[in-house]
Amino acid sequence: MNEWVDKVVVVTGAASGIGKGIALKFVEQGATVIACDIYREQLSVMKHSVETEVANTSLYVSPFDITNESEVSETINSIISKHGKIDVLVNSAGLQYVSLLENYPSDMFEKLWRVMCFGPFLTMKNILPHMKQKKYGRILHLASINGLIGFAGKSAYNSAKHGLIGLTKVAALETALDGITVNALCPGYVDTPLVQNQLADLASTRNVSLEQVLDEVIYPLVPQKRLLSVEEIADYSIFLASEKASGITGQAVVMDGGYTVQ
Repeated sequence: MNEWVDKVVVVTGAASGIGKGIALKFVEQGATVIACDIYREQLSVMKHSVETEVANTSLYVSPFDITNESEVSETINSIISKHGKIDVLVNSAGLQYVSLLENYPSDMFEKLWRVMCFGPFLTMKNILPHMKQKKYGRILHLASINGLIGFAGKSAYNSAKHGLIGLTKVAALETALDGITVNALCPGYVDTPLVQNQLADLASTRNVSLEQVLDEVIYPLVPQKRLLSVEEIADYSIFLASEKASGITGQAVVMDGGYTVQ
């Protein structure tokens, strides 16, 4: 029997990149998926595309700001009121900004932290009481290898992802006897719009081609000499949310093509 046909999955940051890939993978598996993001138009385009290509899918969209406590609370309550429960929460909302510490705009630092650490806190704060009542839940945070190692110029991103992993471990301990698992998936370089924009910035700054940036900057750090695919991250996310992974909790699971083993 397909374990996903009766599951309700909420994915934040679902309008593009890894979040979108994960949301679509859960749809493919037969789950009822609520794709959430601040970008309303992109969510609408995504929903229309899925409904055009695949019949009888259970994909809903729910635009909200993950850093706004009242919006998070209202959205979670609305989803539970409509669908009766939330079985899986995937927090994938994120953004990037690169600058030396002394030049880093304070408002941008706070924005990154609020989206990638405070936002997941808010979603869990509102979802966990319902999961505990049901004695079941799967929570997955999209962290990063930058939540485990430093990277110059990424003070906000690094600190937010480090904080997210810490938050993951606390939540796992607090829910260990409630049938709930909480994990952080830590990808390396993934072929997403966010990474492609970083590569383009590097190419422009160095006045070289994208291929040269990959060969000279990125691939020397990655033993497999490649970018990971969104599909790979989505497949592993499905596994971590499945019954087969019920004994995995409180972990920062690395998937990086060998970056962190050097």
